[in-house]
Amino acid sequence: MRLTNGRVFDPQKGFIHRDVCLEDGRIAAQAGGETVDAAGGYIIPGLTDLHFHGCRGADFSDGDAEGLQTMADYELSRGVTQICPAGMTLDVPQLEKICRNAAAHKAHSRSGADLVGVNLEGPFLSQAKKGAQNGAWIREPDPALLLRLRELSGGLVKLVSLAPEAPGAIDFIRRVKGSVRVSVAHTACNYDQALAAFDAGASQVTHLFNAMNPLGHREPGPVAAAADSDCRVELICDGIHIHPAVIRAVFKLFGRDRVIIISDSLRACGMPDGQYELGGQDIFVKGPRATLADGTIAGSITDLMGGMVRAVGYGIDLHTAVTAAAVNPAKALGIYDEYGSLDEGKTANIAVLGPDLSLRTVIFHGKIVG
Repeated sequence: MRLTNGRVFDPQKGFIHRDVCLEDGRIAAQAGGETVDAAGGYIIPGLTDLHFHGCRGADFSDGDAEGLQTMADYELSRGVTQICPAGMTLDVPQLEKICRNAAAHKAHSRSGADLVGVNLEGPFLSQAKKGAQNGAWIREPDPALLLRLRELSGGLVKLVSLAPEAPGAIDFIRRVKGSVRVSVAHTACNYDQALAAFDAGASQVTHLFNAMNPLGHREPGPVAAAADSDCRVELICDGIHIHPAVIRAVFKLFGRDRVIIISDSLRACGMPDGQYELGGQDIFVKGPRATLADGTIAGSITDLMGGMVRAVGYGIDLHTAVTAAAVNPAKALGIYDEYGSLDEGKTANIAVLGPDLSLRTVIFHGKIVG
């Protein structure tokens, strides 16, 4: 297959005019077969969402095989060709169940977006900043538990969220950083505590600004500590969690290569308004907003492709937005040798967008699937 007449994403150069050749499921130097006319649109790598909980009525925390397949199928239909779903703060048996479910899906599923990791957003969080997490199941950092869950997942657990002020948190980071990426999250920590976490090996921040102390001029908190480190930061660009002006400021502060756009989407993503469930708690969806009964924002109902396009609408240039939604998450998960760009030899997971950024075509392992 050959993709022609499109503006092709290049990580260093921006968008360039060239053909993209696909052969045997990979990006190649030459190719035969059919020709697909991109008609002046954009040819970009399939996106990687490393932080989302669910969509189309299913949630990763359910630990349900059919639900995980539903999620993988829906994400693929939206140009998100790699997924790293996130669990919530759950009791240990349910954490074990979701990890086993991920391992089984990886071993047996033959359709839907590639499952490239598992993100454990909890249970090692702060009660004071739990947000929509269930406080009954928050616990102190436990390296043995995390590594057991990673083993049950078949090595898929790639990310774990952590409040740096929790007892034993710094030792936890030092013990697990070689196996699992640690992300500062749901935390009441100050600047010094956050910086200590980054110095110990934490390398990411979960949904920057949300469920943490704000950036203040006298008490700078974890946002400034992240800026002073070399970590990457997650950013929800649904227009609900973060004001567009702050989205623009984050890209100016952290730069193109350190921001990861995430969806943080719920099971209500792709569904009508109504009442849903998240980690054992009721959530209520009306329009673009999902909340708990007390009004706490409870995640997003915008998928990653939608969030990336919204970021462009907020003033982020398309090359930067694609970098944040395709390149940076793949690098964070250690899969950039296989996904995240259109370099020769990589898996041919591609999204073709129209000039208006509407999703036209999804190519998965070299075949048109939508």
